[in-house]
Amino acid sequence: MTVREILHVGNPLLRERSREVTREELASPEVQQLIDDLIDTMRAADGAGIAAPQVGELVRITTIEVNQNPRYPYKPPIPLTIVVNPIIEPIDDEQFENMEGCLSVPKMRGRVPRWVNVRVRYLDREGNEHDEVRRGLAAGTFQHECDHLDGVVFLDRVTDTRTLTTWEMFERYHQAAFFEEMRQFVARVGS
Repeated sequence: MTVREILHVGNPLLRERSREVTREELASPEVQQLIDDLIDTMRAADGAGIAAPQVGELVRITTIEVNQNPRYPYKPPIPLTIVVNPIIEPIDDEQFENMEGCLSVPKMRGRVPRWVNVRVRYLDREGNEHDEVRRGLAAGTFQHECDHLDGVVFLDRVTDTRTLTTWEMFERYHQAAFFEEMRQFVARVGS
């Protein structure tokens, strides 16, 4: 198990666009080790996902997994998904506001508009092509992680800075109402 250091906002590497990975690189022991390290780092930090730039690697790879996550107990499960060279696009105009946090922005949360329905095309760690539709909170998670590959952190997408809060204040003043809002959202749109 290799847990890497997670870069925090302010580190210039988090603001750079990552490069695509060739199929040959993807098959290499070095990139396969990076993917394993991303999984270990994400799980150790209780993240719903982590992107390669967050550990200082400027390649278009992210891992996503939600499995009874203590940081995001309202999120429906997402099996471990390795996303390489993603292309993500909204399917329609419907959006929702998600209260997001980030391993690279410790102890903060803020409301971010996200598309409800997105199409995601990517390679998995074996180089197999995927073309999927993701909905609801899963769509939000994919958008958040793919943003990192373009040098974007959730703070850039917060439209009302008055929604920014520490985790402690979120838990004290906002958590119950937000969890109920997300429960109703998931019941309406699914994952």
